[in-house]
Amino acid sequence: MVFPSDFEQRLGFDQLRDRLRMGCLGEPGRRKVNELGFLTEPESIRALLVLTQETAYLHSQGEDFPIGPYADPEPWQAMLEVEGGYLEVEDLAALMAALQMIVAANAFLGKDATAYPALSRLSLPASAGKKLLTRLRTVMDDEGKIRDHASHELSRIRKRLREEELKARRVADQIMRQALEKGWCPEGANPTIRDGRLVIPLLAEHKRKIKGYLVDQSSTGQTVFLEPADVLEANNDLRDLVLEERNEVIRILREVTGFLRENLGEISAGYALLAELDFIRAKARMARDLQAVMPALSPSPCLQWSEARHPLLFVSLRNKRPLVPLTISLTDQDRFLLVSGPNAGGKSVCLKTVGLIQYMVQCGLLVPMNPDSVVGVFDAIFLDIGDQQSIESDLSTYSSHLRNMANFLREAGSRSLILMDELGSGTDPNFGGGIAQAILEQLLRKQSWGLATTHYYNLKVFASHTPGIRNASMQFDTDKLVPLFRLEIGQPGSSFALEIGGKTGLPKETLEAAGRIIGKELIGLETLMKQVAEEKVRLTQREQELSAREREVANDRRRYDELNEKLETQKKEILNRAKSEASLLLQETNKEIEKTIRHIRENKAEKQETRKVREGLKDLQKKVKPVQDKSMKPQGPLKEGDKVRMIGGEVTGTILSLEGSKAMVQFGDLRSTVKVDRLVRSDQAEVRPAPNKTSLRISSNSQFSPQLDVRGMRVEELVPVLTRYMDDAIQLGVAEISILHGKGEGVLRTVVRDYLKGLKGVAGFRDEHADRGGAGITVVALK
Repeated sequence: MVFPSDFEQRLGFDQLRDRLRMGCLGEPGRRKVNELGFLTEPESIRALLVLTQETAYLHSQGEDFPIGPYADPEPWQAMLEVEGGYLEVEDLAALMAALQMIVAANAFLGKDATAYPALSRLSLPASAGKKLLTRLRTVMDDEGKIRDHASHELSRIRKRLREEELKARRVADQIMRQALEKGWCPEGANPTIRDGRLVIPLLAEHKRKIKGYLVDQSSTGQTVFLEPADVLEANNDLRDLVLEERNEVIRILREVTGFLRENLGEISAGYALLAELDFIRAKARMARDLQAVMPALSPSPCLQWSEARHPLLFVSLRNKRPLVPLTISLTDQDRFLLVSGPNAGGKSVCLKTVGLIQYMVQCGLLVPMNPDSVVGVFDAIFLDIGDQQSIESDLSTYSSHLRNMANFLREAGSRSLILMDELGSGTDPNFGGGIAQAILEQLLRKQSWGLATTHYYNLKVFASHTPGIRNASMQFDTDKLVPLFRLEIGQPGSSFALEIGGKTGLPKETLEAAGRIIGKELIGLETLMKQVAEEKVRLTQREQELSAREREVANDRRRYDELNEKLETQKKEILNRAKSEASLLLQETNKEIEKTIRHIRENKAEKQETRKVREGLKDLQKKVKPVQDKSMKPQGPLKEGDKVRMIGGEVTGTILSLEGSKAMVQFGDLRSTVKVDRLVRSDQAEVRPAPNKTSLRISSNSQFSPQLDVRGMRVEELVPVLTRYMDDAIQLGVAEISILHGKGEGVLRTVVRDYLKGLKGVAGFRDEHADRGGAGITVVALK
């Protein structure tokens, strides 16, 4: 239960209920909003919260239920239950549109039971609404009208109607043309329908020029609408056909309505699903606007809230100024909290925030707070806030407060939450403070939970020495004399009455006199509480500074970890590159050895030739031996303009552009595309001795052309040329070359490609672009 009867209005929940109504698509959903009420069963509350949470997540993924605005079935539902009654065409059209949404929504709910288990449990049997929809579609078109072929008789009647209308229209058009020629009709007039009959408009002074019957006249009386005698019979036939059509339509409507009546339970279940989804959707949309979440729910009473925000203040202050969140804790040991502090410091807002958010949760609504918060379930919430005086009931403000207190003492229990604003105010402070303390004592004996705000000194002292209740204060900036709207639990708060009085302009002598009247003891206590408040503010600022430093340390640690990870990645890349370079050198070594063996065999191991070969191998040994240079720095990323050499090469070039893993390098007069991992800066490339004659052709990359022209060669000439060219290209580390062989009969193209297929250094090949030679050029990508 909740108390008083206007509980929602006092906390502002009625405004949230209005927002929910506005978010609904149909009247059944709005009725669900009206039925929204306070629940005390934890599992029922949890089920509603989970449904809303799943729908909010659905919206965050850019999805929504396949429903739109739908008509309220309540006006025609009674007719559907009456035997022999029938629904009008408009009602059937609205029902058909609703059934389409029901079928679509039901299919939507069943498509992902894993991601949305609670929503999927709302779904109806897979066939729900389908046969009803199929039946309606046989008689209704997409525009909500009865189809011509809804029955054989209706088709016949409408065909005759069209024929008779055309016949009457022709006669009327002929008469109209004659009247227009003679100037008897208003300019721009055409035959029209009045009272269901085809008529022609005539100027009043010419109404007797044509034989017929006056059906109507304009509001000015200057134009009359005449039914020509020649059209009369056709109009009578049309009227008879219209009546026939209406009777046949009513017969069809009765037949369809009877079918729907037999399936009334299925219709009701479908509308119940539609209303439920509409209601949940409205709650999820409001949760998105409030940045609300689902907190942890405890079946027992408790309040462990972090960063709770008053929903209405959050909306009204958005984009204006930040809202200070509320962090509050009530435990089994300390069930009551006494909040003190200056006026306009946020005490009442604190109390309203607790009441409104607790009520929202127990109505099944998501709430704006940290999701790690724990919200308990209470059996009752009692509220005493604001001016409740009543002239009609002869009640003063204080009397109304006392009447509420009496109700609290009579009805409250160990699972009740009691919220009291300005406890004891409205009468003599001595008596009011005493009664307020007695009320708190009795509520503590009942083990009730609650929150009370006050300025009374005796209540602050009582809370300081009594188990089960704690003091709390709203923090205040004593330098600027402005409230900070932050709740601090553990110490009472000062009212800062004299300080605020000075700020508002009261004379100094008045404030000094007030201090003497109040007395040194109370002034000393207020001063002490003010000092405690100031110390709390300083400690809070210190904590914030320490938190900021901790965040900085955490960020530094995160940057260190990222840098360390980056260095490890670079280390792996360097090792991989070294392995790649070693593999290339190994390939080059194997080729030199193979050439050496072939050379020895060809020259039959003559001493002079063998000596030359050995000298070449010594040069190769020097070439592959790594340089031990401790001063060499690790190579950073290459960039445009860097001077580079190819690994194992001597010619220095300049990087013109970088694109992904490839670079365009200018080697003398030659531009070549080379893989970046085969380049090294000139200042970091090992200085190699001048190449011997055996490798002179390979090293001289300034003479290498990225395109080989073999047009006109014979096959026996082609293979040796192609072999030397590919050896050079692979050893130079060129990324891409092209072979110009022409199209012709395709013989050279076939030989070239067969050779390339067996070459290990080739990554792939393709035809050149059609604009640059097409099948006449083979473009080769090298590894």
